Amino acid sequence: ISACLVGSEMCIRDRFMTVQMAIFNMPDIDMENVEEVQARLNEFFALYTAHDMKPTVAGMALCLNGMSRQTLRAIATDAPTGGAGYKTALPPEVAATIKKAYKLMENLWETYMTGGKVNPVAGIFLGKNNYGYQDKTEYVLTPNQQNDSDYSADEIRERYIAADQQKRLSQGGEDEDSSNE
Repeated sequence: ISACLVGSEMCIRDRFMTVQMAIFNMPDIDMENVEEVQARLNEFFALYTAHDMKPTVAGMALCLNGMSRQTLRAIATDAPTGGAGYKTALPPEVAATIKKAYKLMENLWETYMTGGKVNPVAGIFLGKNNYGYQDKTEYVLTPNQQNDSDYSADEIRERYIAADQQKRLSQGGEDEDSSNE
């Protein structure tokens, strides 16, 4: 929608930009202080709610002192954050607060997906990238015969080598391809 709606409703473009500017202007917090982290996460959810927008993982990460969504996911899943992440471990109560908020985001994602609030293709993409969901098909191959010794070398030869080649090989002749070497 390119034109803003008349009245008290804010244009979608303006809502999105207003939320981004609010996140950009959030002052840094002490990431080792559980009360400050919890207050910031509440501020994040309230900001998106006030503008009638679905909260995002990237937005949550940005409101936590501008971290990346990959660092946020690493904290939430107890994975190493790497050189670009936090040099020291967060206090357990801070990490637990971040994990809880992240799980709440996953719950929101599931609710939106099952409630028809998100385009399914976009939702699947977000689930894979933000929460580790996978499309996975496993194939179990089982041989038709239970025992490898059920086939003799002659039976295998008959199955896979053409009849005219078998005749040449049994007469001691060479295969056409091997004579060109």
